[in-house]
Amino acid sequence: MEEVICVSDYNKIVLDKMNIEGIKIFDTTLRDGEQTPGVAFSVDEKMKIAESLDLLGVDAIEAGFPITSTGERDAIKKVADMGLKAKVCGLARSNKKDIDIALDCNVDRVHTFIATSPIHREFKLKMSKEEIMRKAVEGVEYAKDHGVEVEFSCEDATRTELEYLKEMHRAVRDAGADYINVPDTVGTIMPKGMGYLIKELVDDINIPISVHCHNDFGLAVANSLAAVESGAKQIHCTVNGLGERAGNASLEETVMSLMALYGVRFSLDTTRLTYISKLVSRLSGVVVQPNKAIVGDNAFAHESGIHVHGVLSKAFCYEPLTPKLVGRESEIVVGKHTGIHAVEKKLKDFGISLTKEQSLEIVDEVKKIRESGKKITDEDLLAIAAGFVGKVPDEEKEVKLEEMTIISGLHITPTATAILNINGNKKVGSNIGNGAVDAALNALKSVVPEKITLEEYRLEAITGGSDALCQVSVKMVNEENVKALGKSVGPDIVMTSVNAAIEAINKLRKIGKEGKTNE
Repeated sequence: MEEVICVSDYNKIVLDKMNIEGIKIFDTTLRDGEQTPGVAFSVDEKMKIAESLDLLGVDAIEAGFPITSTGERDAIKKVADMGLKAKVCGLARSNKKDIDIALDCNVDRVHTFIATSPIHREFKLKMSKEEIMRKAVEGVEYAKDHGVEVEFSCEDATRTELEYLKEMHRAVRDAGADYINVPDTVGTIMPKGMGYLIKELVDDINIPISVHCHNDFGLAVANSLAAVESGAKQIHCTVNGLGERAGNASLEETVMSLMALYGVRFSLDTTRLTYISKLVSRLSGVVVQPNKAIVGDNAFAHESGIHVHGVLSKAFCYEPLTPKLVGRESEIVVGKHTGIHAVEKKLKDFGISLTKEQSLEIVDEVKKIRESGKKITDEDLLAIAAGFVGKVPDEEKEVKLEEMTIISGLHITPTATAILNINGNKKVGSNIGNGAVDAALNALKSVVPEKITLEEYRLEAITGGSDALCQVSVKMVNEENVKALGKSVGPDIVMTSVNAAIEAINKLRKIGKEGKTNE
């Protein structure tokens, strides 16, 4: 069987002391994820995401907060009527009106909540502990009386006094709650604190504990995992970590951490993680950061020469899991830190075979272009490689460019001065033209001793964008009607044109020496 994961053996030492199994994934992308500033899903978009989450295999989908609007209720009803395998859940405050509206949406589970921390009791609710507990119990009992599953949350649980939190949980358990969720509402707990809290709660009541962690300090996933280590059985997540402020625990990071690091067995189809990440990114308008774990563009991309060599030798050298496990492929990126192994692998994938010397020249060219700030695409690399096919080797070049000065602007006649090294001798020439390119090519022609004519000039942008590399092809002909084609690729049109012309001039000289003609 093919290995798909290669993680630290030190994990096993601590995992032997844990009993982690039966973990459920509760996705709240359509509710808390939609509360990301600027995000609003249409009914059709919610249905599309719900369908994708169901195919992924999550256990529960929180489809929204029904009391919010009629549009929200319509969306939740339609998701609930899709016949999904996942439990469809609606959020409701601990009051009958909210719960009735959630029930009208035909959800499988009602998630009721009320704030319990001192700051919420005093400044938001202006209620006593006893009043809050009474409302919580009434809400759970009312929802249970209607035959649905009930999940209950003490909002801001991680800033609520432990004994009061336990009292609340016992009360709603006795009222019939099926799950008790522990929200870290503003992400203020650290992993060890979460581990301690969950163990206290698990030891106190015999009911599945869930966690809902926010990412205000970047610890949402870490806190969720710490909760699981201490006995939590359900984790609230969102695709791409969407959510209020800094977001929630990322679905893809949480699931793959549990699977790869903790050895948790899921029925989830993790190969769909990348697809759903891209789907939610497109529909929400929130771009996934390139270096995001699991689903970011760079998660399985390698540029450094050392890393590329390692990955090509054995992928696990620099990849902890097989990219296919999450619907990805390894990517070799050509850039500033690229080595010859990356270039050779890329070109081999495109069916191009070059000498090691040519590959090294391409590496140098790529680094020069990348240092100018231009990202090298596959199309760019192919164009650069094409320029080296049939190119005169450096050691055989009789004409080399040492300097090129170009003056051009409004009300200024374009003028160029070229300094060439011809067989070891420096030659200088200047000329004017109809533009910067014309002036530069005329300056070159004024320096070389033979009479050379530009017969054809072609310029192409390889990719889109104002920073696209350009590919220049020039056909030059000498007095004997011998023709030669020169090609070059670069970010600057003028200098790329000059380099193409220099290549054509060297080919003409080489052909002349060999006594050949080239039509």
